[in-house]
Amino acid sequence: MYIVMVASECAPVAKVGGLGDVVFGLSRELDIRGHSVEIILPKYDCLRYNQIFNLQLALKDLWVPWYEYAVHCSVYFGFVHGRKCFFIEPHSDHNFFNRRAFYGQVDDDQRFAFFCRAALEFMLKSNKHPDIIHCHDWQTGLVPAYLRTTFATDPTFLGCRTLFTIHNLGYQGLFPKTALAEVALDPAVYRPDGMEFFGRVSYLKAGIQFADALSTVSPTYAREIQTPEFGFGLDDCLRDRASVLNGILNGVDYADWSPQTDPHIPAPYSAEDLGGKATCKRQLLEEFGLPAAGTDRPLLGMVSRFTRQKGTGILAEIAAQMVAEDVYLVALGEGDPEYEDFFLRMQQEHPGRIAARIGFDNGLAHRIEAGADIFLMPSHYEPCGLNQIYSLHYGTVPVVRATGGLDDTIEEGTGFKFAEYSGEALLAAVRAAVHAFADRESWQRMMRRGMSKDFSWKMSAAAYSALYRRLLAR
Repeated sequence: MYIVMVASECAPVAKVGGLGDVVFGLSRELDIRGHSVEIILPKYDCLRYNQIFNLQLALKDLWVPWYEYAVHCSVYFGFVHGRKCFFIEPHSDHNFFNRRAFYGQVDDDQRFAFFCRAALEFMLKSNKHPDIIHCHDWQTGLVPAYLRTTFATDPTFLGCRTLFTIHNLGYQGLFPKTALAEVALDPAVYRPDGMEFFGRVSYLKAGIQFADALSTVSPTYAREIQTPEFGFGLDDCLRDRASVLNGILNGVDYADWSPQTDPHIPAPYSAEDLGGKATCKRQLLEEFGLPAAGTDRPLLGMVSRFTRQKGTGILAEIAAQMVAEDVYLVALGEGDPEYEDFFLRMQQEHPGRIAARIGFDNGLAHRIEAGADIFLMPSHYEPCGLNQIYSLHYGTVPVVRATGGLDDTIEEGTGFKFAEYSGEALLAAVRAAVHAFADRESWQRMMRRGMSKDFSWKMSAAAYSALYRRLLAR
């Protein structure tokens, strides 16, 4: 099959979160399975250009209709670790992507509407006839909308099917109703079974309503988003489209996340030889300035956005009680100022027990996965989650809330789960893990069971391949 992915991120050239990892990892595994996969991205000025091989001009003149005129663009082609990527660059008079940031601009409605329209115009101009156009998250939600309206009768896309993947329903691309006219969308799409969302327009809802099929990043999350608690106001329309909604668990890239080959950690180790993990723990304590006495007690780790979604609020409720269990905690992340301040305050109130770093450091994230005994993910909701999967592979036992992909990936014997979203439930799960840690032989058996799990992209890509085939057979 010929698959074109339209996305706002692709690791490592353009990555903010897990979306970039998914686009890269899935496309690579689909390629291994014999599919022809191309990726279309914006040509941001903050791309990691050192990760693009053989960047060259693919199309000098692409004119994209916009308002009463057309915007002149160029399209570049290059390989990102073997992935075939096209980068759309509007010329300087409409420099949508030269902002030194991927998102968070006042005109994001126009930036990503333009990107969607330009991606389709590029396929048309280049005479591309994909079997599947796979769109990712709200930034590409207008691709199915344009295909159902502006391009509805264009033979270029005859027989083409669209798949829209929801990576996180909490980010919806909400804009004023006036955005429709600004991005030249047929006003007929502004209706309850279209893009209308409580008096505004939702780019995410456009993808949900107009794509041929939907997917999200874990089976449990696919069920959760059809409920009022996790549906963010879209549960009704997701239930209406339940017959085409598929929950496919994300994979992970073990080439980057393996304790046997990880260049970021001080000592390699494996399920057969766990000796190097003790070295990783000892040096992680030193790196965070925690006492060597911590080597004999459970070391808890977190690598996260510091937001309510990630459970920082309930952790704040029980931090002092948790430390009283004679444990140590290291945390890395950034996010809401109130939660960043919480970690810094806890570090001050519990010196020698809690240590935090504000910001993101990829190498340190790897060292926390390798050096910690227990990994905390007390998320309020978690579409898939990656760190709990990394933790399993590193023999770092996860303590997670039973939601989304956390519930799908952690089972009895590989980690600890709690259901109620409360500090009390989190504390009970931590206490259970600390109690289990005391039996070193049993704990190592749990570590090894987790390390034996395979959450690579093979299973995920097989599921997507089957979904593509079902779409084309309709």
